Amino acid sequence: MSDPITKAANSLWEAARTGRACAPVRLLLGESGVEAAYAVQERNTERRLAEGARLVGRKIGLTAKSVQAQLGVDQPDYGMLFHDMDVANGGEIPWGRLIQPKVEAEIAFILGRDLDDDRLTTADLLSAIAWAVPALEIVDSRVEGWNIRIADTVADNASSGLFVLGHEMRRLDALDLIGCGMALERDGELVSSGAGAACLGSPVNAALWLARVMARAGRPLKAGDVVLSGALGPMVPATPGAAFEARIEGLGTVRVGFGKEGSSQ
Repeated sequence: MSDPITKAANSLWEAARTGRACAPVRLLLGESGVEAAYAVQERNTERRLAEGARLVGRKIGLTAKSVQAQLGVDQPDYGMLFHDMDVANGGEIPWGRLIQPKVEAEIAFILGRDLDDDRLTTADLLSAIAWAVPALEIVDSRVEGWNIRIADTVADNASSGLFVLGHEMRRLDALDLIGCGMALERDGELVSSGAGAACLGSPVNAALWLARVMARAGRPLKAGDVVLSGALGPMVPATPGAAFEARIEGLGTVRVGFGKEGSSQ
């Protein structure tokens, strides 16, 4: 009989493979909580790497205090970004590639050097960020009906799906990362708005938390890695045929569309 971590990892892996969502894995992990959930995430990360996937960055989730309160936690979580999660700016995602996608607008950082010390300071991080770009994260859940608590989303690679990077690259000294406004439109209608301060007070705060945690976890951030720093406003469900565009003050725009139902993967 396999252990709970193996069972949970297999359940999520099969859901991703088949496109059929699974029951909440917290039912398997019981009271073992977040530590076991990260062990599940790591198990499936190793499987992806063994299949030939390339690790290209990380995503930070649960950066809004309201969402943390909803899930009963007091800090963000993280997930892995792989090369095949990258979608071209202005591209189209076939409907059915993901199970139950939602869209959120973020600021992404591209690192210029390694961050392999868990004693990192804000100055270390600021000097290591080469560029900031506008980004869309297409979140997804392999758990039925988004019926998740903290253990479910952590185990499920922080409910990651795909990501889109804008092409307008900016240095940090040209940006107001705290006050910058964000507007996300679906088919030309405003569906989400926010600002940099919604992300742990500043996207830099979120990225510093991540860098320290990843150094301690033995998967430090490297030069060239992408960091999705966290949502600047509420996530929005995707619909077949919809087109999304986010505008972030000082950073420009980023766009993605979804195919209609029945479009091939």
